[in-house]
Amino acid sequence: MKALCWMGTGKVETLNVADPTLLNPHDAILKVTRTAICGSDLHLFDGFIPTMESGDILGHEFMGIIEEVGNAVTNVQRGDRVVVPFTIACGGCEFCKKKLWSACDNTNPNAHLMEAAYGYSGSGLFGYSHMMGGYAGGQAQYVRVPFANVGPLKIENDLPDEKVLFLSDIFPTGYMAAENAQIREGDTVAVWGCGPVGQFAIASAIMLGAARVIAIDRLPERLDLARSLGAITVDYSADDVSVLVALKDLTGGVGPDSCIDAVGLEAHSTELQGVYDVVKNALLLETDRPAVLRQAIQAVRKGGTVSIPGVYGGLLDKIPFGAAFGKGITMKMGQTNMHNYMKPLLERIEKGQIDPSYIISHRITLEDAPEMYKVWRDKKGRVTKIVIDPWAEKSAA
Repeated sequence: MKALCWMGTGKVETLNVADPTLLNPHDAILKVTRTAICGSDLHLFDGFIPTMESGDILGHEFMGIIEEVGNAVTNVQRGDRVVVPFTIACGGCEFCKKKLWSACDNTNPNAHLMEAAYGYSGSGLFGYSHMMGGYAGGQAQYVRVPFANVGPLKIENDLPDEKVLFLSDIFPTGYMAAENAQIREGDTVAVWGCGPVGQFAIASAIMLGAARVIAIDRLPERLDLARSLGAITVDYSADDVSVLVALKDLTGGVGPDSCIDAVGLEAHSTELQGVYDVVKNALLLETDRPAVLRQAIQAVRKGGTVSIPGVYGGLLDKIPFGAAFGKGITMKMGQTNMHNYMKPLLERIEKGQIDPSYIISHRITLEDAPEMYKVWRDKKGRVTKIVIDPWAEKSAA
């Protein structure tokens, strides 16, 4: 089969690799019909996530048709159309029983690597390093799906793939971010980052009753999408714009009720802190660039909430924790507990409350993908979301 493989920092190749096989009675084999490149895939591409190995198959946003099932699989069968969550959960451990699916105790066979780096291990993830399980990802024609009785969500309607694909990660992630923001009717919510997760955080905040959403980014195409949802936008790259001043002006000096950091560890900043983080990264004195997290803590009102769906990978520097303590804020974060959200959000799509495909800007083949990783990283071509048809042939043009 064809698959997109990580070959080193800044290098991705489309290769012919062996088809996956059933390794466990609880496995299924999925024929992938659509997959996507996620913003967090760029953390792998840029070398920020350790324990990647040459040849690892990328991708954690995918859906398709069940091709084969192990003899212990009863919830899905050959021919079922399903969306697969990016987090892998066993369904039976203490954390799964508490519906903390992303903290599953049984799906990371390399938990010792995570524990050495972070002091804990969450669930296994598709296509996201060996310390998170070493599972092959779904930017491929086929993928093995472990714990197939627990994860896949059957799509029993004729909605096109592009309307339901993002139930695999970014729509539930944006929704959980808004839920974690503890939004009340009439609140003002600020969202840093108008990429795919940020877009769904904006849409979800509005669904949950926010009166105003302030969207912060620098890319015109992303700000346009945010405005199409009804958000007020702030372009942080403009010479006369200070994000903190703009937020004070928009909230009468009080600050937003909730702040959502939908950027994470590779944040860009036009301020001095941006230069500081780049230099410390280069000197291996800091693992992440947490400019957005600093701003969110400084901006949120007293007693407010900071929600963090953006991925962080290690140790952060110069976090204004004194401000967080002094203002008495709540911080909520973590990998998405996907299984709590997929079915309810599918129902919202079925009812026409949202069409998640609006964020797609590029539809490509697996052969196009290595170059498109660079386009995605460099934010060229007004890219907002890239979807891959793994069976499409590259155009001769």
